[in-house]
Amino acid sequence: MLQPPPIVLSFAANDPSGGAGIQADSLTIASLGCHPLPIITAATVQDTAGVEDIFPLDPEWVADQARAVLEDMPVHVFKIGLLGSVEIIAAIAEVISDYPAIPLVLDPILISGRGDELVDEEMMDAMRELLLPQVTVLTPNSLEARQLSQDEDEDPQKLDLSLCAHSLLDMGCEHVLITGTHENTIQVTNILFNENGIVRSDSWQRLAHSYHGSGCTLSSAIAALMAKGLSIEQSVFEAQDYTWQTLNAGFQPGMGQYIPNRLFSLEKNNKAVDKD
Repeated sequence: MLQPPPIVLSFAANDPSGGAGIQADSLTIASLGCHPLPIITAATVQDTAGVEDIFPLDPEWVADQARAVLEDMPVHVFKIGLLGSVEIIAAIAEVISDYPAIPLVLDPILISGRGDELVDEEMMDAMRELLLPQVTVLTPNSLEARQLSQDEDEDPQKLDLSLCAHSLLDMGCEHVLITGTHENTIQVTNILFNENGIVRSDSWQRLAHSYHGSGCTLSSAIAALMAKGLSIEQSVFEAQDYTWQTLNAGFQPGMGQYIPNRLFSLEKNNKAVDKD
């Protein structure tokens, strides 16, 4: 009997464009050799340009989806994306608190690539209070890191990213990976922090396009690599490399952003076979 692959349970919203959300998570997790358990948190109306509307599921349905598969098979890593409501945040927090030995990767999706606001202040407070204390790796971009860590009287644009990271660590996260796509730099620099400071800093060539689902890809890749037994530091590096490759091979199926090509390695192998 074949040994089953490592399993990653992902909480995320449905994305009919296939660029982000549960579709991005499942493709990424599977392409890295793990089995995805897709738990739907919300239905969305969106395309490659932006999000038009979100319909959160009943929180009991979200929790019941997760508990059904958790009682059936061993989960190696949890991954959380778009949540949908305060009630869903509370329901997920309760589920994962029953499994403290399972690492958690949280992608705090606060805005879409177009700038659509996807959470309100009440939801951010719930994330800070209920989820962050359970997080193994938090993966905000620089805008999200500033927004999540700021005090009400602070200008988020003036917050130093190192201070943001330590503020988020103080809320209970074990590691914080702040990505630098939105910073005005020649290269994209991503920095991993823990309570002792900077764990690693990696710089990548900045690509020409904007992408729908890049954050989902990165966080899901980290979760998958952790599930396969890599250390957090190595998972973060390998996931960045994988994500950059998906972006470099990305495609534009519609009139909006590019979509990461999570099957780039399969296409390379097919081209090599065709040449032979």
